[in-house]
Amino acid sequence: MESQDTLVFKSAYELGKLVHKKEISPLELTELYLQRIADIDKKIGSFAYVAGEMALKDAHIKTEILGNTKDTKEFSPFFGIPTAIKDLYNVKGMPTGYGNSFIKNQIADYDNGFVTKIKEAGMIILGKTSTSELGSLPYTESVGLPPCRNPHNLDYTAGGSSGGAAAAVSAGLIPVVCGSDGGGSVRGPAFCCGLVGLKPSRGRISNAPVGDYLGGIATHGCISRTVRDSAILLDILSGYVTGDPYWLANPEESFSDSTVKNPSDLKIAYAMGVLPNREADLSLQKEVKETAIVFEEMGHEVTPCSLDFSALVEPFTLVWQSAITELTFPDEILSPMNRWLRENSPSLGKYLSAIHQMQVISRQFVALFADFDVLLLPTYLRPAIKIGEWGSLSSEECLNRIIDWISPCPPFNATGQSAIALPTGFTDNGLPIGVQLVAKPNDEQTILQLAYQLEQVKQWHKYRPVN
Repeated sequence: MESQDTLVFKSAYELGKLVHKKEISPLELTELYLQRIADIDKKIGSFAYVAGEMALKDAHIKTEILGNTKDTKEFSPFFGIPTAIKDLYNVKGMPTGYGNSFIKNQIADYDNGFVTKIKEAGMIILGKTSTSELGSLPYTESVGLPPCRNPHNLDYTAGGSSGGAAAAVSAGLIPVVCGSDGGGSVRGPAFCCGLVGLKPSRGRISNAPVGDYLGGIATHGCISRTVRDSAILLDILSGYVTGDPYWLANPEESFSDSTVKNPSDLKIAYAMGVLPNREADLSLQKEVKETAIVFEEMGHEVTPCSLDFSALVEPFTLVWQSAITELTFPDEILSPMNRWLRENSPSLGKYLSAIHQMQVISRQFVALFADFDVLLLPTYLRPAIKIGEWGSLSSEECLNRIIDWISPCPPFNATGQSAIALPTGFTDNGLPIGVQLVAKPNDEQTILQLAYQLEQVKQWHKYRPVN
């Protein structure tokens, strides 16, 4: 048996093979990860709640099932693999705190639809991962709760709102996790923590049992150490649930099977930044340039392009901001930033107008893909910020900093296209950095295949946090 330090950083796919071969049991894996959480998460803050007793009980059951089964081929690739759920979503019997210290002990009485799929795949839920309050911010520093720190450099943020999810995978506390992305909340934390972060196409993963709001900008997504792990998790999470307002049919070939195949020669456009913001930090421009060269060496056609998202900034911000108004929590328990966002939320008429503008502008962006297959650009415009870096700013100043930092991400929440953040290097002070790939509508397969190709060159799954 390999050492514990080696096991916890294995991909979920590799761990699944060990489980299927009965070389390690779900119980042993669960005990290993729970002990690691107990040992190191106090300094990271990736978990809002640890469900040790429930997880061990479930792991005992999964281990017994495996012990009584001769042929494990029918089991999910992730059967018996530990994971966790972002603390914006419900797991029956666990608290849902929405990143708020006042309501962190409210126990859920039902599972969200994607949680049901995770359970049906035989995965073991170790608890709830920390999130920014109401999932509204791209860093995880809720009032009254410990900040979620970057495992690669504890002075810096793990990102948000899926900050706890990314930090937990990066630190080797779980191997793979589902997050959610309404403006970069999967891709941003993956970028900050040196991971793969996949935002699928709109309609790929159901929001059951609730419907849609905010014009379909938000979706569940996948955070993992490897591209294949995200593809397998996407297979688990995908599919129509009765009553979904929109949906995509599952592809004939699974995402996990198609991902490991080389794509045909592609037309790839790349950009160093996005207007109306400044160009990306020089370190991020370097990653884009070097990635473009790698793709060209693979035989793909690579050409530069310019991107101007100026027209989208205002309508998207208004739609995103409306999420705070929709939630029914009283103002008194909210952070100053979320109170300000709520107080300045648009009227119903302005909201509907913003939805209309966002959808019209999105059509123009999607039309650009008639000339190329994949877009390569930075994930964010600068590396991870320090914990508390913007704490002294006014709410309006903070919002402007956020818009600038994350600006390459929200346009593809507006269009509904799939996008994937990939870790390709580090800054001089040890912070992970990387690039983002964006696909044509309903085409996760292409960016997963291209990302898998890049992974074979970059070998980012071998990265380990120094902390």
